[in-house]
Parts: sequence; structure tokens; C-alpha cells
Amino acid sequence: MNVPNRLTLLRVGIIPLFVVAMLWKSLPYSDYIAGGLFIAACVTDFFDGYLARRNNQVTTFGKFMDPLADKLLVSSALICFLVDETRMMPAWGVIVIISREFIISGFRLVAAEKGVTIAASYWGKVKTFVQMVMSIVLIFHFSHPVFRIIEVILIDAAVILTVISLIDYIIKNRNVMKDS
Repeated sequence: MNVPNRLTLLRVGIIPLFVVAMLWKSLPYSDYIAGGLFIAACVTDFFDGYLARRNNQVTTFGKFMDPLADKLLVSSALICFLVDETRMMPAWGVIVIISREFIISGFRLVAAEKGVTIAASYWGKVKTFVQMVMSIVLIFHFSHPVFRIIEVILIDAAVILTVISLIDYIIKNRNVMKDS
């Protein structure tokens, strides 16, 4: 197994540790531990893709697991935010973001059945980046009013980019859904 795929698996392995740190509030410095784990997972996301392309180590496993690991990481964070009422993540925003992931996963399954690979789009990458930044800000959850405004802006941006990337995927890949 190559290094990029190991980094992807490391990211998946970090997720349960992150969830424990987010939910175990009696753990000293739990938000900082969770934030550190989330950031480490985000760093592996950057490096697995970078190394795979640079070293020509793009694999079928990586094409499947890398976006899945991203979805698992962000979805886990979103669900943890719903448990904590002090976080400003609205349930409808979580539903929009997670629903988009299910829809795109469905598209990818249908495409794979037809021998078509749906690559990550520009909008999908921007959406993931903004979702990760939003998650980091919500994890650390600074109490200063400026950070509250930043949280709202990032949540709105993440939801809007989620919808834009969904529309982009549907338009670009609408032929996948046609019966042939």
C-alpha cells in the first residue's frame, strides 16, 4: 500500500478519536484535542492527494476512499455540532450538507456501474475546504463576538457552496443518469 493510501486510512482512523474528544466534555481540553485531531486529518487530506499526483500513485482505492474519508470526517463533525447546543450549526444546514454527499455518492455508484469515473470538481474541492475551515472554527468555538459572526459566515458559505457543487455535479454528469 502506498503512502497516499496510508494517509487516507490514517484520516479514517482519526475520526473515532476526534468524535470521542468532541463528545467527552469531561476530558480536559477536549475541544483543543478534537481541534488538533481534526486539523491533523485535514492535513492528511491535503498530502494524500498531493503525493498521489506528484508520485503518480493515483489508485482506484484512493479514488474511492479519499472522498469517502472526507465525507466521514466532515459528517462526523457536523453531527457532533448538533449535540452541543452552544455551537451555531443549524440542523437544516447539516441535512443539506449530508444530503448532498449521499446524492453525489449515488451519482458515483451509477457512473461506476457504467464504467465512468466522476472526478472531484473545482466546486467540490472549494466546498470541502470551506466545510473543513468552518468545522475548525466551530470546534474551537471561541466566545468572542467576532468569532460568532465568522461562524455564521462560514456556515452560510459552506451551505451555499454545498448547493453550488451539487448543481455543478448534476449538470456536468447528467448523462450518467440516462439509460443507454
